[in-house]
Amino acid sequence: AGAAGHQSRFLVPLSECEFQLSAVLEDLARDSFPALPDCRPARCTGTAIAVAATLLSSSVAGQPARALLFVGGAATDGGGQVVGKDLEQAMRSHKDIAKDAAPFMRKAMKWYEAVATQLCTNAHCLDIFACSLDQVGLAEMKVCAEKTGGMVVLAESFANTVFKTSFARIFSYEGDNALGVSSGGVFEVITSRDVKVAGCVGPCAALDKKLLPGAVADTAIGSGGTTAWKLCSLCNDTSLAVFFEVTNTGGKEGSAGAVPAAQQQQQFFLQFVTMATLANGETRLRVTTTTRRWTEGANVNEIAAGFDQEAGATLIARQLTWKMETEDEFDGPAATRWLDRSLIRLCQRFGDYRKDDAASFQLMPQFSIYPQFLFNLRRSQFVQVFNNSPDETAYYRMILWRQNVLNSLVMIQPTLMAYSFNGPPEPVLLDVCSIAADRILVLDAYFSVVIFHGVTIAQWRKANYQDQPEHAAFAQLLAAPKADARQILGKRFPVPRLVGQCWLTPPGCCIIGYPVHTRGVG
Repeated sequence: AGAAGHQSRFLVPLSECEFQLSAVLEDLARDSFPALPDCRPARCTGTAIAVAATLLSSSVAGQPARALLFVGGAATDGGGQVVGKDLEQAMRSHKDIAKDAAPFMRKAMKWYEAVATQLCTNAHCLDIFACSLDQVGLAEMKVCAEKTGGMVVLAESFANTVFKTSFARIFSYEGDNALGVSSGGVFEVITSRDVKVAGCVGPCAALDKKLLPGAVADTAIGSGGTTAWKLCSLCNDTSLAVFFEVTNTGGKEGSAGAVPAAQQQQQFFLQFVTMATLANGETRLRVTTTTRRWTEGANVNEIAAGFDQEAGATLIARQLTWKMETEDEFDGPAATRWLDRSLIRLCQRFGDYRKDDAASFQLMPQFSIYPQFLFNLRRSQFVQVFNNSPDETAYYRMILWRQNVLNSLVMIQPTLMAYSFNGPPEPVLLDVCSIAADRILVLDAYFSVVIFHGVTIAQWRKANYQDQPEHAAFAQLLAAPKADARQILGKRFPVPRLVGQCWLTPPGCCIIGYPVHTRGVG
């Protein structure tokens, strides 16, 4: 009774406080104490998050709960401060971080790390809705969302469709658009002998649990040192990347990962155990067991037969961005060199070529488009931070770490679909040659969806041919890309930004609202 009375001071059923809550939200107004001239408004975002975490821990410790943060500017006071109040002091940039010239960053990250630990300990999560034209400090507070699996949305303003639609989808529990949010999850990995768990990259927090002696690799990738992780919040699209290490069992000259001849015909097993509580209070346990057969490392054909190039590209992207986040010297050029070296090693081992004859080189079919994925990855916003703020880079990487293989590939290599009178929609190359006057293109870059009209299509649309009965086919052609774009927006979180009805200007400049990357610059 005492505990219930303690909780009732802060928490009551919605049916008992709906009127008061609606009145509070309707009466919200701007701060009556405006900021001084040439100064930022006073914000103590980090302190507010700490208070929310403490309130939840004292009221519903160990029970599923979420804290929602709506932030429209950078923290300028209290714990978690990321910038001074004087407008002459600019927000930190990637160059400032590289030169260790961001005076507030280390202290702020330490603050949010402590808050994230408190949230994880009590199985609570933090959702962040950052809506501002300037940075808000998402790069510092990202650990709170990463470790707790909270939702993150970055938009230009709270009036933006991206925020409004994404926020509404969080509370959708039925239908195809429901996120399927669960809580209180635990993810465990059980391996056979000679296979060690190196770590996990995704929206999770490591648990101090080792099921079997020697099951943990010495070198960690991501959240390592354990075989179990806590998932304070997860949804239908939550995806974790687990990395393994093959134990050296005494191959030739002590080579790492060598397999003795007596073991080559044996199988090894991997088991993934996931337990979580659904929104209706039901607890689900899912156990997935898979098996593979040991083979000699020199047996290239057998290794290639089991290679999934889409999953491989996604794993490389997560490992690369994790290294960029955690290693100070691992910047953009270093990441590009690391990618190039990994691709060169793969081509040396699985490629077929004649020495000193570049035209003779070819890869096995299982690796045919893998170099293309890495080429687009090295040019993506996950590796190249130019023209992106630290907040934007942190946001892109957080979304990459939690999405499935298909969505991750769309982020790495956008898809381009062409619509015309010549047939059904078809994928085309991400190249200028795909533009045609009588063609509609739909570019899906995950964070944005662009509908592009060729100049002839734009002229016909401007002349309202689609409204004339004799041009019903043209009306259907215009409607098809819009319907497909709406379908993409309906099943994705965060909701992408839709840029519609773009066309070629008379001088031939392409206006599609998507960053243009060029080769050979510099």
